[in-house]
Amino acid sequence: MTSIPLADARALRPAANRTLAVRATLGAALAALVIALALIARHPGTQTIVSLPAHSSAVVVLDVSASISSDTYARIGATLSSLARSNGRYGLVVFSDQAYEALPPGTPAADLQPLVRYFTVTPQKEPGAAPTFPPNPWSSTFSAGTRVSSGLELAHDIAFQDKLRKPVAILVSDLDDSPEDWPRLVTIMQAFQRDHIPLRIVGLDPAPEDVAHFKQISPGTRVVQAGLPGPGPQPRNHTPFPWTLVIITLGVASALAAHELWGPTLDWRSEQP
Repeated sequence: MTSIPLADARALRPAANRTLAVRATLGAALAALVIALALIARHPGTQTIVSLPAHSSAVVVLDVSASISSDTYARIGATLSSLARSNGRYGLVVFSDQAYEALPPGTPAADLQPLVRYFTVTPQKEPGAAPTFPPNPWSSTFSAGTRVSSGLELAHDIAFQDKLRKPVAILVSDLDDSPEDWPRLVTIMQAFQRDHIPLRIVGLDPAPEDVAHFKQISPGTRVVQAGLPGPGPQPRNHTPFPWTLVIITLGVASALAAHELWGPTLDWRSEQP
């Protein structure tokens, strides 16, 4: 475009600078949003049976005490299967009246899948025979009383010993804790709150009074009920699509396009004397 000579070209210079600043801001915002989309695509946040903060290090604390019934076994199987199908990484602590670390933090979620078979009813082999769960490594020598504090305390220790980034504990239990364990449990719960370690609870068909007890000693903690595996395809975990970021990106791109279409650049030059 040929520039138009103007005698008052200098008076328009501030407006031209403002226009340039608007265009540069819109362009920078669009570039930043595109980079943010690329980063989200590289590090997706996965939703499972419980919600977890992005880039968190989760430790599953699994109850295998003697109070676990066959119905509860099925719920454990469904919970582990849900976690195993996610894209996350987990540590695993197994507890009864004592606890031990079964899988270190950062283990791929798929490594939980071999455990699901212990909590899945075997196919009926003979007519009239009731389906049963296969023998598991804990029922004969490990499963005893319930001390939830032992599992949570070990998960807390692991978070600090391994210097986990954004640790989260996922308690999977029927919450039928021994009354003798309550004082220690209160202390551990306070340690989680003090050290800003979120606690997620997956209830294995817990009694209402047990749920109320846990909510009393850990206000704000939500108990998610574990479901039973049903017929048909199992629900898949999914990575939530960043719709908000996409809408903002489209809005900025539209504003930039509208500016270019409806506000074409006007070139001028100072009038020669």
